[in-house]
Amino acid sequence: MAAHAQNSADACPDAWIPDHVQTYLAHVVEGRSIRSLARHAGCHASTVLRQVRRCEARRDDPLIDRALTRLGHIRTAPRIAGRLEGKRDMNAMTHADAFPSSEKFDREAERVLRRLSEQGACLAVAEGMEMAVIVREVAGGETLRTGTVESAVAEAMALRDWIASGTSGRVLRYRITGPGRAALKAYLAHTENATARAAHDDDTPDRRTRYAAESPLVMLARRKDKSGERFLEDAQVRAGERLREDFEIAAMAGIPEGGWESLLVVTPTGDVTARGSEGALARVSAALADLGPGLGDVVLRVCCKLEGLETVEQRMGWAARSGKIVLRIGLQRLERHYAEHGVKGGGLIG
Repeated sequence: MAAHAQNSADACPDAWIPDHVQTYLAHVVEGRSIRSLARHAGCHASTVLRQVRRCEARRDDPLIDRALTRLGHIRTAPRIAGRLEGKRDMNAMTHADAFPSSEKFDREAERVLRRLSEQGACLAVAEGMEMAVIVREVAGGETLRTGTVESAVAEAMALRDWIASGTSGRVLRYRITGPGRAALKAYLAHTENATARAAHDDDTPDRRTRYAAESPLVMLARRKDKSGERFLEDAQVRAGERLREDFEIAAMAGIPEGGWESLLVVTPTGDVTARGSEGALARVSAALADLGPGLGDVVLRVCCKLEGLETVEQRMGWAARSGKIVLRIGLQRLERHYAEHGVKGGGLIG
């Protein structure tokens, strides 16, 4: 297996591509025989044949079919480049345009898997769209958008069996699988261990909530008060999710100068209608500046940084169980901010 993967390293250098997919592409695209691949892999020819048939059968899934088609084009690019006066950079350009790097894939996969692990969450994929949408069913049968992801990343996740769709139609809905949950646990463990090593000398409050599959906001949204009413209204949850979506998009471009907390006290100047990370950062900045210190601190930490309420209370020096009250007030103010300014983004779909 390693040998044929090595032969095509220039075409498919990313570690996220499963070995059985490498085998399938080597046979179908490059024309290598089953016996040849079996010899290189050190296994029986029937094993390779099963891998090839499995990949072929999975092409009924549109995401997997697109992923295999993309990878097939990448495999043929070196041959085309060789005919075009040795333009060796064609392959690199094709690959960069087709799929994310391993680093970006891991970063995006962890973010998407966390979202998909939330109750009622799925990934909505429409043919011809560059972005897939992460949605979650909320009370009343409404659907809340909680994030977006490039279609190429979604294709790669489907190829790794991390998401699967049991529906058909114009818009397909993919949900996290058992292997996807296992991958999420591995990602979260790696992140938590790295953080623990970096802060082992600090008396930092417990951060286990931050690395739970569900966000603190989602967990709090299920709670009820003494009268049996839900502690948070749907509109407040939507506001928090909307801020988190912009935060995650903005974070792709790096941490703002002075850190995220600096946005609580500076005058926002960005264009909130701009696309991509620039517009997302402007919207986060405008929202946090409107909330200001105190309310903005707790909303930023819980909704965006995913810190648990107990952790926030300890950091802020507040009394136990006071954090959720401050958070609710902050979310009410955040909801009003979005209503008053009519900032595009987030909200309901479908």
